[in-house]
Amino acid sequence: MCNLYSLTRGQAAIREIAEVMTDRTGNLAPLPAIFPDQSAPVVRQGDEGRELAMMRWGMPSPQFALKSRKTDPGVTNIRNLGSSHWRRWLGVEHRCLVPFTSFSEYRVEKDKSRTR
Repeated sequence: MCNLYSLTRGQAAIREIAEVMTDRTGNLAPLPAIFPDQSAPVVRQGDEGRELAMMRWGMPSPQFALKSRKTDPGVTNIRNLGSSHWRRWLGVEHRCLVPFTSFSEYRVEKDKSRTR
């Protein structure tokens, strides 16, 4: 997933399309810029069915990444799904749906003004 996305649709639209049974988000304002350190709405499976809840995204960091840190900032861009560290969180019980209206993915474009 990218490290910046937005959600500008109302929570009623999210509840309808995701068939949410319980909404735990309160009064949800538009979120034009959501970064990894911010809470944002997700649809997850709750005890009473699908629920809309606020969560901060990311996964716990591997031990090697925490050697000189006092807190875990988490990891938001996981590339090696074969790693045993991630395996315990890849099951269906840990999945959620992240509603968004747009996202930003970093891409380097070649400078077209240069000649070779």
